[in-house]
Amino acid sequence: MELFLQFGYGMMEHCRHLIKSWGSGTVILSPRDLDADQLKRFGNDIVSLPGGRCLLDPQFYLPHADHEKLCEHQFWPKDYRTDTFLSDGGLPRLLNHLKQLNVEIGCAEVILPGLFAEKVDDDWLKIQTKIVEESSRVEFGKPLVSTIALSSESVRDEKQISALLEWAESNSLKAYYVVCEHPDGQYLVEDPIWVANVLDLCAGLKLLGARVMLGYCTHQMLIASVAKVTAICSGTWMNVRSFPPEKFTVDYDEDIRTRALWYYAPQALSEYKLQYLDIAKRQGILDLLAPSHEVDGGYVGNLFSGAQPSSVGFNEQPAFRHYLHALRKQVEHLPLDGLDNTVSGYESTLNDAEDRLTRLHRVGIKGQNRDFKDIIDAQRAAIGLFLSLRGPMLRRVWRSL
Repeated sequence: MELFLQFGYGMMEHCRHLIKSWGSGTVILSPRDLDADQLKRFGNDIVSLPGGRCLLDPQFYLPHADHEKLCEHQFWPKDYRTDTFLSDGGLPRLLNHLKQLNVEIGCAEVILPGLFAEKVDDDWLKIQTKIVEESSRVEFGKPLVSTIALSSESVRDEKQISALLEWAESNSLKAYYVVCEHPDGQYLVEDPIWVANVLDLCAGLKLLGARVMLGYCTHQMLIASVAKVTAICSGTWMNVRSFPPEKFTVDYDEDIRTRALWYYAPQALSEYKLQYLDIAKRQGILDLLAPSHEVDGGYVGNLFSGAQPSSVGFNEQPAFRHYLHALRKQVEHLPLDGLDNTVSGYESTLNDAEDRLTRLHRVGIKGQNRDFKDIIDAQRAAIGLFLSLRGPMLRRVWRSL
C-alpha cells in the first residue's frame, strides 16, 4: 500500500518538500484550490522531481457546485442539466478539456469525473456508465481511473455496495478512485458497518483485478491494508482527510479558519493539542507520545527535547509534515505477506495503541474528536465482519492482487 498526497489549501511547499525527501510520491491535484495555470506549473514541478507523479481529481461531484475557483475552470460546464449534458455533447466537451489539462500537467493517469451518489441507483449507474463509454472514445492515451463518490448512507447499505460491484464487473476499467463521505461529519468514524463496507467495496474491486485508490483518508484507513488497497490519500487540513461534499460550495465553513494545532502520536493513532503534551511531560509519560525511530522524520524532535512542549515554537509546518511522513511510514509496513499476517499486523497496531491510550486516559490526556480509543472496538468489529465476507477468497488470491 502507498500514501498519496491529497492536495488542499496551502500544500504546495509541503508536497515539494516531502516528495524531495522521500525520493518519490504521488499528488492528487485539486482544481478547487488551484487555477489552471497553477495546476500546470505545480504539476510540472512535481513530475520534474525524482519519482514525482501527479493525478488530477476533476472534483465533478456536484455539477451545480458554486465554488468560484472550481467553476472558473474551462472544463466545468456553465449550465448543467443532466439530460442535455449526457445527450447534447456536454460530456464529450468536458472530457476533451480534461484530456488537454491532464497532458499539460503531465499526469500519469487520468481520473475520470464522477458524480456524488446520494444513492447508488439506476439513474446514478447510468451516468457512471455513460462517462466510462464516452471516455473510451476520447482516446486519452493514458490509463483511466473511474471515480466512485459515495454518501455515508450509500456506504452503509450493503445492497448498494453489491449493485456498485455488479456495475464494476460489467465494465473494462482497471483502476478506481473511491471517496466516501464520513457519517455525521465525523473525523474518525465510529460506525463499524461503514468501515466494513468500505473494506468490502475496495476488496470487491481488487478481486476484479483493479487497482484502488482510497481518497480523503485519515490514519484510520490504515485498516484498508486488509483489503489490499493500492493507496490511501491524505493531506494537511481536516477537509482533505475526510470527504465533505459541501466543501465544493461557496458557503462551506472551512476548518482552516480555526487553525488548531495538532500533534500526531503514531503509536497511539491519536492527535493531541500541545497542552496535553505538557501534561504528559509533567506526569512523566511523554515518551508514550513520541514517534518510534521507524516513523520519525525529524520534524518533532523539539517536542521531546526536555523543554515544555508548548514552549518550543512547534507550528503547522512541522505538524503537517510529521503527520504525513509518519503515516507514509506506517502505510509502507502494510500489507504483509498473506491476509492473516496483515490482519495480525494491524491488530497488533491497535493493541499497542489501546495500551498507550489506557495509560494516557488515566491521567486525563485525551485527543478529543481525534482520540482513537473510542473507535478501536469499531475497527475490530469491522475486521471481523469483513473477514466473514471476504476472508476465504482473499486468502486464496492474496499474492496475485
